[in-house]
Amino acid sequence: MIKNQVSPDTLVSQIIAGIEDVKGNDITILDLRAIENTVTSYFIICNGTSNTQVKAIVNSIQRGVSKSLKENAWHVEGSEQAEWVLLDYVDVVVHVFQKHVREYYDLEGLWGDAKTTVIESTY
Repeated sequence: MIKNQVSPDTLVSQIIAGIEDVKGNDITILDLRAIENTVTSYFIICNGTSNTQVKAIVNSIQRGVSKSLKENAWHVEGSEQAEWVLLDYVDVVVHVFQKHVREYYDLEGLWGDAKTTVIESTY
């Protein structure tokens, strides 16, 4: 497995900043490190109000991480429909949803054993 040169905590902070820059909603961090057999350390979950905002959130994350940390996502899925976009940074996986899709899949419920941190919006 390829490991990032940047610490997962630094990556999480930069991703959160990218989400907040374009007013992404309901930001949640799931810390998966204490759960056995997980493929990543963190999930970051957020949602936008439209395809346009989901795309803006994804672009903001990618731009910020690339510019400040010189890292790129290892894999990106879902950009075309922009209902659920997954950005895989190996140690951190970002899920950017439209609200109705997020509610349907309920990742927070599926990963209920994870330590959960909710980021309060400042806007």
